[in-house]
This record gives sequence, structure tokens and C-alpha cells, in this order.
Amino acid sequence: MLVLVAPGQGAQTPGFLTPWLELPGAADRLGAWSDAIGLDLAHYGTQADADAIRDTAVAQPLLVAAGILSAAALGDSVPGAVAGHSVGEITAAAYAGVLDDTAALTLVRKRGLAMAEAAAITETGMSALLGGDPEVSVAHLEKLGLTPANMNGAGQIVAAGTMEQLAALNEDKPEGVRKVVPLKVAGAFHTHHMGPAVDKLAEAAKELVPGDPRVTYVSNKDGHAVATGAEVLERLVGQVANPVRWDLCMETFKELGVTALIEACPGGTLTGLAKRALPGVKTLALKTPDDLDAARELIAEHA
Repeated sequence: MLVLVAPGQGAQTPGFLTPWLELPGAADRLGAWSDAIGLDLAHYGTQADADAIRDTAVAQPLLVAAGILSAAALGDSVPGAVAGHSVGEITAAAYAGVLDDTAALTLVRKRGLAMAEAAAITETGMSALLGGDPEVSVAHLEKLGLTPANMNGAGQIVAAGTMEQLAALNEDKPEGVRKVVPLKVAGAFHTHHMGPAVDKLAEAAKELVPGDPRVTYVSNKDGHAVATGAEVLERLVGQVANPVRWDLCMETFKELGVTALIEACPGGTLTGLAKRALPGVKTLALKTPDDLDAARELIAEHA
């Protein structure tokens, strides 16, 4: 069984979309999405620098567009399951047929703008903790007033909070943690700091008519498979202020009998976690179109 997954914010790098736009029809699709959401995705994906694409309002639609483009290039094969990390859940919703491509891009554009507004209220950020015992780390973060915003499994937790709280974490790491790495994101996502964005996203969601998932859709709220489009949409709204439980998603992959995992463009982060947490599962990250042939072979083997 194969699962197709989509990465979250921070996976983007300058120029990463350039080779994908050489695929037949890709530039036209990206142009149509850009017109629909009022954002020049081709410019940001090919020419903009790292600071420009770190902007939450830009990064989120850029990632969803890249994920949809790269998955479409795999052909008509349908994976056994889909999941996404953070904003990658909107990409996964498009894979699963819950939202059409334009609806997914419209929703993520509103999500990015709303989260950027919320992030501007207080100076906040996120840092990854590498190593250590999860229970010890979570207790330590809570003592510092930080939120364990991403429980990623494979020895990784992402803490989120104010810059002062993150500075205190740098000076006082939890026991057993090897390293604290500041992330290139512009806010404390998946925490109470994103509360104002939830309200705006709820209003945006009222305009959408979701379909039920046509493949198993694994939610990063709790790792559960969600059967209805209405519940997927409800979870997409709430997750901007809820922790991401990617560790539980990977537990569900085990229960489902997943034997292979492909990560959509810009791949690398989730395949790295899977290599450590899902031994024996074959993994492949879509970084450029050069990876497509190997991905198609993997799909054929695990169909």
C-alpha cells in the first residue's frame, strides 16, 4: 500500500518550482491559479528570494500549488492513502477529491493571509527540538510557556511561542535534546496565537462544497482516517490553532499496512521522518521532475 504525503511550511526554497514549469501544461495551470488567487505563483516559485517566500501569505499557496502540480505529473494512479503536514493537509484534500484545485488554492490563500495577520499581532516563531524523550520535552516546553506545536515523531518536536520564550529555550534545553534549531517560519503556527485566523478561515470555508475523500484521508489532528468532506473541512479550519500530530499519522500508516511513501514537491522533510520512524517502508521525495520515473515505478510496485 502506498501513501502520498505533502509537506508543510519551511520546505520551500528559492527557485524550486523552475523545473516543474517545463512540464506540459504546468505553466498554464499555475497561471490560472495565480489569476484566481491574485498572487504570481510562477514569480515566487522561480525568481523570488528566501525572505520573500518565507512570508506566510506566499509560502502556503506556493506549497499547495507545487504539491498539486507534482502529484498530477505522476499520472492517474490513485494512492491507498493521503496525508499532509500542516498546510500540506490542503494539498492532501485536493489529492483526495475533497476540494478541486482552484478551491484548494483559494482556501490556502485566505489561510495564509489570515495566519500572517495573526502572526503580526505578537512577534513569535518556532524551533525544532532534535532528540530527547517526548514526555520530558513537552513538560519542559510547557514550563517555559511554549507549545509543542508539531509532534513529528522520529525524535523531533517543534516548539512555538514568543521570541522571548524561544530564547529561553535556547538557554535551557530539555534533558536529552541534542539541538534546538530555529525554523524559517514567520509565526507560532498551530498555537493559540493563531486564534484570529481560525475565525477568518471558518468564514472562508462556508463558501466551499467539499466532496467526500475518494481515498483514505489521514488527519494530522489525531492520525484518524476521516470519511466525510465536511469533517475534513472542519478539521482544516481548526488545525491552524491545533498541534500537528504527525507522529500519530505515521502510527496510522503502520496500522494501514503502508509499504511505500511518496512525498510531493518540495519533498524531503517527511521522507526523512519516515526513514527513521517507519523502517522497511520505501520512501521517495519528489524534488524535481527527474524523480518522476522512480516514483511511477514505486507506485506500480505497491499498487
